[in-house]
Amino acid sequence: MRLVLATNIFVSAFLLFQVQLIVGKYILPMFGGAPSIWITCILCFQMLLLAGYCYSHLLSNRLPLHAQGMIHTVLLLAALLFLASVWLQWPTPLTPGADWKPQPADNPVWKISQLLAVTVAIPFFLLSTTGPLFQNWFARIEVGRSPYRLYALSNAGALLGLLSYPFLFEWLFTLKRQAQLWSSAYVLFAVLSLVLAWRVRAHSQAANSESVTSVGLSDPEQSPSVADTPPPRSHRLLWLALSACSSTMLLATTNLLCQDLTSLP
Repeated sequence: MRLVLATNIFVSAFLLFQVQLIVGKYILPMFGGAPSIWITCILCFQMLLLAGYCYSHLLSNRLPLHAQGMIHTVLLLAALLFLASVWLQWPTPLTPGADWKPQPADNPVWKISQLLAVTVAIPFFLLSTTGPLFQNWFARIEVGRSPYRLYALSNAGALLGLLSYPFLFEWLFTLKRQAQLWSSAYVLFAVLSLVLAWRVRAHSQAANSESVTSVGLSDPEQSPSVADTPPPRSHRLLWLALSACSSTMLLATTNLLCQDLTSLP
């Protein structure tokens, strides 16, 4: 299970950052090279990332382990069905047809948000949940083992996804082929996630069965990595402010570069 978990977290981080570049390059000729085009894409991706983190936090703190595995399994199956349905209609799930080209009267920000919502929103959302949610599952199942090596593995996958696209994938493959490869890799990710979610659910049921016949057994739903004393509110506000600063600097830097350099596909 450890190897499957590590592979899944690495692949999810890789795909999470690759899809932003693929989709951004695809819609750029449709909307032009204005800085607001890429800024809107980043804003949508960051909102989806935040939604995925909130989902992981609420799921892991409000529900028992077996319910978490069941809910995540349902969402993964829904994402696969969605991916298959749009793949039958478009050349690839990430490249919609000519009907989505903007008209002169369309608001580009709203149109880009709509396009991202019908193409990449669901897959991106589930990719963003993988790191925090699966690390939490690992900490609950592998008692006494730190999950933070998986966090480092996630960072490595994200960095490889960013660096490999402009120096490898963009040169070797057409945009359509890139979207096809990404979609196929996403199917692999979803299958691995389904296997892990099923094993987590089975582990929770087995632990619950043992707790019925054992006296004084600790609660299997209690995460061993959770500290007894939560951090103060001032620390939480500081973490939120630091995250907001980094996102603001990213958007500002991207906007400046797009103004000084021509944005071309």
